[in-house]
Amino acid sequence: MLHIKINKNFFYAIFATFISIIFVTPAFSDKSIDLLITRTENSIQLTDDLKYLTQVIGGRPTGSAAMNNALQWSLQQFKASGINNAHLDPYVPEINWQPNIELGQMTVSDQTSPVRIAAMPFSASTVISDVQAPVYAIHAADASEILLHADQIKGHWLLIPTTPMSTLEDLFKEYLLMPSILDAAVKTDAIGILWMSNRNGSLLYRHNLSLDEKIFPLPGALVARDAAQNMIDLLDTGHNILFNATINNIVQQHPRDYNVIAEIKGVDKPDEVIVLGAHLDSWDLGQGAQDNGCNVALLLEVARNMMAIGQLGLHPRRTIRFVLYSGEELGLYGSTFDVMNHLNELNKIKAVVILDIGSGKISGFSLGGRSDLINITQELIAPINDIYGPFTQTTDAFIGTDNYTYLLEGIPTWVANQDVTHYLPSYHAETDKFENVDLPQLKLNTMIASVLVWNLANTKENLPDRQNPNEVRQLLAATGLQQQMEMFNLWGNFVSLEKMGR
Repeated sequence: MLHIKINKNFFYAIFATFISIIFVTPAFSDKSIDLLITRTENSIQLTDDLKYLTQVIGGRPTGSAAMNNALQWSLQQFKASGINNAHLDPYVPEINWQPNIELGQMTVSDQTSPVRIAAMPFSASTVISDVQAPVYAIHAADASEILLHADQIKGHWLLIPTTPMSTLEDLFKEYLLMPSILDAAVKTDAIGILWMSNRNGSLLYRHNLSLDEKIFPLPGALVARDAAQNMIDLLDTGHNILFNATINNIVQQHPRDYNVIAEIKGVDKPDEVIVLGAHLDSWDLGQGAQDNGCNVALLLEVARNMMAIGQLGLHPRRTIRFVLYSGEELGLYGSTFDVMNHLNELNKIKAVVILDIGSGKISGFSLGGRSDLINITQELIAPINDIYGPFTQTTDAFIGTDNYTYLLEGIPTWVANQDVTHYLPSYHAETDKFENVDLPQLKLNTMIASVLVWNLANTKENLPDRQNPNEVRQLLAATGLQQQMEMFNLWGNFVSLEKMGR
């Protein structure tokens, strides 16, 4: 494998040199874009920011000391760029969940051995210091099979097998399968959940048991794939397994969390706002590099470069608001509360652009079911289509990142579609580290984001309208997003808010 790594690094070096030779003096029609591209190409701060955030601060669960450090650090980065209105915007959710003690071991034929586990976010702690019980493994991740074997599962740790993840669709499928499986597990009176890792070998990652701010009633632990497969093999050959787990999570009640917000005021239409957002929090097993430190660094670089060209008299027509969200991994806390706490200001927001899929190549943007955004998006990124593209826009809609609550309010949203080759294997995992980030591509992504946001802020055309509640309802049904919301127990809350006049 060493020769592959050498060849890859060699390719990156040649590629970076090639880009710098060609684009030292970009030839776009807008002087502002030329300068943004050039400044990004020549920047070393982008890499330095990512190194500090990931290697010094590290993994950043919301409510942790590391996250608090990240909030203060990013706030200072905005201020250092010259933005004097940067601030922490507080909100109060029901709970924060953090991992703490997570120990596992199994006993087979009087032989006890450790088992590496990762507590599943929003799982309950073990009621006593540890819980020992036999293991029962189903043969497919299927709610009907769980209910079929309810009598055998009662009083056992329920081991749930998974298939290896290779695509983004596989990732979403795992999330979509979980609610029915977990509901079935509770009905069987299982002691707890053991979820087989969908990554090969012994790699651990975090995988939420809940997305609705509620603690799941059972303790849950993700088990390394090789260890889980070993348990299944032992059970299939007639062995009994006793599993012992100590899971002691930290649950903060009504904590005070924060988003980081900074603005460059528009000179012609200051009350029209373009949001560029990324989430600052991450899980703790790795360094939170692909998810989502690289895009935090990207956002800071865009802000820094736009402030710099402002010194040359080049200002956006509309206000550009940079938002680093907390609580995304807990269930889109930061973006949800940004909407809820500023309901009377939502008509000012004309566009929300979110980056949250690592450092892979941007192939276009997901437009959240809004086909009316396709043409304007093509026009706004046309100056770089032949150089960094081609770009293709999609109209899918999903719950997975911080555009979601804005979408429910009818606000046009753009989520970068990106290559997931490096992102998926490290998603929420121990391997999500700085060295796995594609730094040359991250620079190119920064250029793409700069062009889209700058042109959204400066186009003389009127931006597409905010949808009314009836149009949002139709969009949710047409895109299948309503079905997703129902599966994750989010639809009832949406309907309740609708009845309250939102």
